[in-house]
Amino acid sequence: MTTHHHRDHRRDDQGADRREDQRDGRRDGHRPGHRPGHRHHLPAGSAARGPYALDIDPERAGWDWSSLRVLELEPGGTHTLATGEREWIVLPLAGGCTVRLANEIFELLGRESVFSGVTDFAYVPRDAHAQIASDAGGRFALAGAKCERRLPARYGSASEVPVELRGSGNCSRQVNNFAAADTFECDRLIAVEVLTPGGNWSSYPPHKHDEHRPGVESELEEIYYFEIDGPDTSHTGAAHTGAAHTGAAHTGAAHVGTAHSGPSHLNPSHPGAEGAGHGRDAVAYHRVTPSGPGGTDVLAEVRTGDTVLVPDGWHGPSIASPGHTLYYLNVMAGPGPGREWLISDHPDHGWMRDTWPTRPVDPRLPLYGPEASR
Repeated sequence: MTTHHHRDHRRDDQGADRREDQRDGRRDGHRPGHRPGHRHHLPAGSAARGPYALDIDPERAGWDWSSLRVLELEPGGTHTLATGEREWIVLPLAGGCTVRLANEIFELLGRESVFSGVTDFAYVPRDAHAQIASDAGGRFALAGAKCERRLPARYGSASEVPVELRGSGNCSRQVNNFAAADTFECDRLIAVEVLTPGGNWSSYPPHKHDEHRPGVESELEEIYYFEIDGPDTSHTGAAHTGAAHTGAAHTGAAHVGTAHSGPSHLNPSHPGAEGAGHGRDAVAYHRVTPSGPGGTDVLAEVRTGDTVLVPDGWHGPSIASPGHTLYYLNVMAGPGPGREWLISDHPDHGWMRDTWPTRPVDPRLPLYGPEASR
C-alpha cells in the first residue's frame, strides 16, 4: 500500500484506553465466538492507524465480517486501497474525491458534511486496487465486508439514494439507504446513514440481529460511527405521519424518497477541521444490552468520531442531545446464506412500533431531500 499527503493518526493506545474507561465505566461482555478483550466503545482517535482516523477490521473487532475506515486527505492527497478479500464502499463524509481503478474512474462530488445532504459513492470490489485522490481534501468513510463474490465496480448516484423517514414523534429519524440490502447490490455489505434530530431517540425500540433464524432474524456484526452537529436549526415544515415500509422485515419505517448532495468541502464542526465549531463538545448516548449470558453490555457517552461495535445484543436507543442533530453510519455484514437485514425487537419495548402510525413524524424531518408524504 502506498500513501501520500495523508494525516498520520498514530497515538498512545494506553491513553485512549484510560479515556474510554473514564467515559464509559461499564464492563464490556462478549458472546461465544466473539473474542474477549476487545473493546466495544472506541473514542475518537483510539482506533486510528497510519493514514486512517479510524481503522476497524475483523481482527481488531474480534469478529469475522465487518470493517470500517475513515480516511483523511489533505488537499492534493492520494491514497491507494488494496481491497484484498473484502468489498468496499467509498463514502464521502466531507469533501469530494476521485476513485480510480484499473478500468474505471469515478468522480465523487461528495458533500460539505454529513448534515448537508446525501452523497454519491463508489463500490470497489474485492481483489482490486483503487486510488483515492482529493484536490480540495476531505474525509471519506471506507465501509467494508469480507465477501466471496467479485462484483463489478460501480458508481452510486446521490439522486438515487432512497431517503426514508422512520418512526414518529420523538422516535423520528431519517435513514439514507445508500447500500441497504434492498437498494444497492453488494455481496455481503449492508450500510446506511441515520440522522436523528436533537432530543429524539433512534435505533429504537431496541433490537437485535445476532442469530440466524430464517425469515425472522439475520446474524450481522454492526459498527456505529458517530458525528454530532451543533445547535439544531432544522426547518420546521408541516408535520408528516408515519407509514408502514415495504422493505426488510420489522423496519417500522415511513416514506421512501430521494435526495441530493451538498457542496464539497470540509465539515467545520469536525474536531480535525480548521475552526472546529459548535458540535465539537456535543454528546449523545448509545446503549447495548445483553441478549444472552455474557453478552455485550455498553452504555456509552459518544462524541464526534466515536465508534461502537455491536457483535451481539439488543442495541438502542441512540439518544440525540437537545439542540444537536446526531448522525451515525451503520456498517453490517454476517455469515448468513442471504444478504438480509432482519431484526427482532426487544420483547419489553417492541410495542412502541405499533404507536408510530398514530403520531406525526417530527416536522424537522427530512433534514434534507424531498418532502416526505404518507
